[in-house]
Amino acid sequence: MEVRHLFEAQVKRLVAENYTKDEANSLVFWLMEHYYHYSRTDLARQKALFDDPRTLVNAVNELVKGKPIQYVTGKAHFYGRDFIVDGNVLIPRRETEELVYWILSDHKGVPIKALDIGTGSGCIPITLKAENPKATVFGTDVSMDALHMAKINADSHKVGVTFFHADVFNWNQNLPKDFSVLVSNPPYVCESEKAQMKNHVLDHEPALALFVKDNDPLIFYRAIGKLGMELLHSSGLLYVEINERFGQQTLELLEEIGYQDVVLKKDMQGKARMIRARKP
Repeated sequence: MEVRHLFEAQVKRLVAENYTKDEANSLVFWLMEHYYHYSRTDLARQKALFDDPRTLVNAVNELVKGKPIQYVTGKAHFYGRDFIVDGNVLIPRRETEELVYWILSDHKGVPIKALDIGTGSGCIPITLKAENPKATVFGTDVSMDALHMAKINADSHKVGVTFFHADVFNWNQNLPKDFSVLVSNPPYVCESEKAQMKNHVLDHEPALALFVKDNDPLIFYRAIGKLGMELLHSSGLLYVEINERFGQQTLELLEEIGYQDVVLKKDMQGKARMIRARKP
């Protein structure tokens, strides 16, 4: 099949599924680059595909079914690196990149000891270690499948991160109380917010990593905050990604637990998205 015709046919299929023309173009280019190493310049020059075009067609079939493109390709980009992902872990978001940047900016060249709670794909601790080789980094998750994925990613990026299984609500780990950084991007989307979310998130990303009950939306922050008071050394810092709806409430909760210098920070879209707090 002639390349331009193949490309345009797949774009039309996605537009028919309520993607915008720009979204459809971007997604099909993404797939062509992933499967064929085929660039926009190649398309303009009508360079022939080097593989069976059915690969592209089958990938678009998955998009039509609502699967996020990161799960279709098995890769997600985060902080300049590709991470292997599947339906057992959340797709890393730009907001989380900003959280990692905040931590790295606060500890430039410093040999920190950091623990990531709810590590998922491992993108946070792996990035911290890759960007700051002096760091000693740990990651934990309640999901064994997520931990398996995180270990694969750490091996792929050739960084030393220690991963272990733990439940923040039933903590049974005997760790030294000398962490300088505790970080988490816990579940914070209320179940009542599901109606506002896109189906490709609801149908494919792990609910375990996304949702909390409406009657206690800060349940994870309470548990993480208390754990941080145990594991952080004096003046150690807690960093969390948050639901913008509960920014002030989360700040006040951490102050009630005993943290000082609690800072609520907005992301690049102007949404209250992350908090830093210091253990006395």
